[in-house]
Amino acid sequence: MKMEKDFFPVGREIAGIVLDVGSKVSFFQPGDEVVGILPLDSEDPGLCEVVRAHEHYLVHKPEKVTWTEAAGTVRDGVRAYTALHYLARLAPGKWVLVMDGASALGTIAIQLAHHRGARVISTAGSPEDRQYLEGLRPALARVIDVSSGKAHVAESCLEETGGLGVDIVLDAGVRLYSKDDEPAVKLQLLPHKHDILSLLGVGGHWVTTEENLQLDPPDSHCLFLKGATVAFLNDEVWNLSNVQQGKYLCVLKDVMEKLATGVFRPRLAEPVALHEARAAMEAAQEGPAGKKQVVQF
Repeated sequence: MKMEKDFFPVGREIAGIVLDVGSKVSFFQPGDEVVGILPLDSEDPGLCEVVRAHEHYLVHKPEKVTWTEAAGTVRDGVRAYTALHYLARLAPGKWVLVMDGASALGTIAIQLAHHRGARVISTAGSPEDRQYLEGLRPALARVIDVSSGKAHVAESCLEETGGLGVDIVLDAGVRLYSKDDEPAVKLQLLPHKHDILSLLGVGGHWVTTEENLQLDPPDSHCLFLKGATVAFLNDEVWNLSNVQQGKYLCVLKDVMEKLATGVFRPRLAEPVALHEARAAMEAAQEGPAGKKQVVQF
């Protein structure tokens, strides 16, 4: 995008009321309730009282959906759709492994997979997360508690699928190196890349959030023998192509529709005021991924 900037907008998932529109705007009028995601090259951040946004980045917010739900779910909804529908070809009956299912993205991905008739396995990074996941309905096929460091994700998945492996993996990061070269926290909660390769079934899709993933020739050979694929989850690519804009708006609309009908039930923290936003952001970056934090004006 050739964006040589020192500063980038933060708080880009927004929900609010249209105050005014330009002369060429056709989708909205003043007073409309809208939700959307500002692009990376937006001149305005979402953390302000008035935002200028192109109409192609917004959709109408359903009346049944609260402001907090709209702003807190739109990004993860787009990411879940991108991962499961466009990158992994989700279909009824597929086995899906969602790593860290109690995270904001993991929760929406599980609910989307269940809605499409898939069978879902997930990992939990704490006893609290495990309790939350076991309480979800429809129920998961299995919840693997990795907080103790004793659970074997690959063995559990192969056991649950009768040795066939899973069709789709959505990770939350992976370990790339040996035990001696990884931080203790990452070592405990994340599977090694070889575990993912082992539990992936024939013709499977591995959707990764690990932007620096390194696959050695034996790893590639394993994927080749299985006819499996690796895809990188980067939801920003929607904003890089005008051809994709129509699909992107359809995804945004469908995310809001599923929120309104109760298919998506996001895991959100209590909203914070603007003056608390910085502290909330620092806490979110330092701690593990959990409930989505929304700033409310």
